[in-house]
Amino acid sequence: MHWTNSGTDNPAQRLWGVVIRWVVLALAVWVATHLVRGIGYDDWPSLLVAALVLGILNSLVKPILVALALPFVVFTFGLFLLFINAFLLMLTAKVVSGFHVAGFWPAMGASLIVSVLSMLLGIPPNFRRAQRRTPTETPSFGSRRPPPGQGPIIDV
Repeated sequence: MHWTNSGTDNPAQRLWGVVIRWVVLALAVWVATHLVRGIGYDDWPSLLVAALVLGILNSLVKPILVALALPFVVFTFGLFLLFINAFLLMLTAKVVSGFHVAGFWPAMGASLIVSVLSMLLGIPPNFRRAQRRTPTETPSFGSRRPPPGQGPIIDV
């Protein structure tokens, strides 16, 4: 789930969504640099540029890599995505001077941290958890059919 409404045509709202995702990614990379030995940055501008480059690589290169490695991703139940993220983090370090990754294993640890934090920090504040119903509570829809996912609960 993203901060922007995918159905909106408001360019300002889409731009704010991109900026917020960039800031979230920058915060996640910053936390990873403090938790993982072997990942570092020289100054704040290099960290921000690294987050920008990583975001661009995630949006342009990662879908291609996932498509090429799809059998591995499926076979490992998605864990191979961490290898792809680690590779992209190492590629970011090659492109951005001032951002350093010492090797594959620090990149793997940092990719795990960045993935989890990006997921957690990327949840919008107005996100509401789905309300749970007990199996005895069934909504009344009258003579019409209930919307998909809103019918009675069937436990198997």
